[in-house]
Amino acid sequence: MSESTDLTVIEIKPEQAPALYIPNGLDAYLEHIKASVNEAPDLSTKKGRDRVASLAAQVSRSKTAVEKPGREYLKRLKEAVKPAEQEIKRFVDACDALRDETRRPLTEWENEQERIKQEEEAKSAAEELAKQVESDHEIALLLNEKYDREAAEAKAEAERQRVAREEELKRQAAEQARIEAEQKAKAELEAAARREAEAQAAKERAEREAKEAAELAERQRIEAQQKAERDKQEAIAAEQRKAQEAADKLKRETEAKEAARLAEEKRIADEAAKRAADIEHRKTVNNKALADLIAAGIPEDCAKKCITAIAKGEVSAIRITY
Repeated sequence: MSESTDLTVIEIKPEQAPALYIPNGLDAYLEHIKASVNEAPDLSTKKGRDRVASLAAQVSRSKTAVEKPGREYLKRLKEAVKPAEQEIKRFVDACDALRDETRRPLTEWENEQERIKQEEEAKSAAEELAKQVESDHEIALLLNEKYDREAAEAKAEAERQRVAREEELKRQAAEQARIEAEQKAKAELEAAARREAEAQAAKERAEREAKEAAELAERQRIEAQQKAERDKQEAIAAEQRKAQEAADKLKRETEAKEAARLAEEKRIADEAAKRAADIEHRKTVNNKALADLIAAGIPEDCAKKCITAIAKGEVSAIRITY
């Protein structure tokens, strides 16, 4: 930075920005600006008033000379953050997709194994039931053969007794045997029918349970896929929230710095106004005292020297009350 008191010579190059726009990094420029306006021109003259206006304008130009490259540097910082955020998001999304794709064969295999297991269990139950039905059917056939043998034996016995009995007794015996045989056959057939119906019902129940198990497995697979998608979307939303929070934090910090800068500018302006008012007040008091001395008969030149000496504190026990 130049040693000249001319504030317009301030120039900040882009390569200086990282070392300057940090906490207290601009103190040297601020002190330089303060030193450059540390004078009290005579406001009673047009030249003095013009000088004060020129100094204030130079402070504004110096502020702009420091602020403008700082704003540009801050803009570059924000632009530099965007590619990093985008690349991080792209990387995370790619990794999530790669993870899901990498595990997909295992997930599909696990689902297929579960489906096969349920189908095999249902098939095994159906086979057991079919075996039971077949066994019951064979028993029914054996019972029918037994019935046939018993009926033949009864008929033979009736034939042997026919000689000893009358024709009526033979007919009654044959009729009774027929009735009993029909009732027994009917009972056996009804029992076999009931067993077959029960076997069919058991088979249908097993098939229904197998189907329900397969549907349950499919629902669970779909729910697992949906949950994985929800988890993925929630992770993306969490990353987006983090990015937004970081951006909000940067915005708050920037706004806080801007508020501090504006407050500092107001303080400097208030102090400058206070100094100018004090100078004007002192001048008014001094001029009034000068007029009083002249009115008391003291020559003007002598009166001015007296006022100057008293104002500088060069006269003992005498001072001007402002």
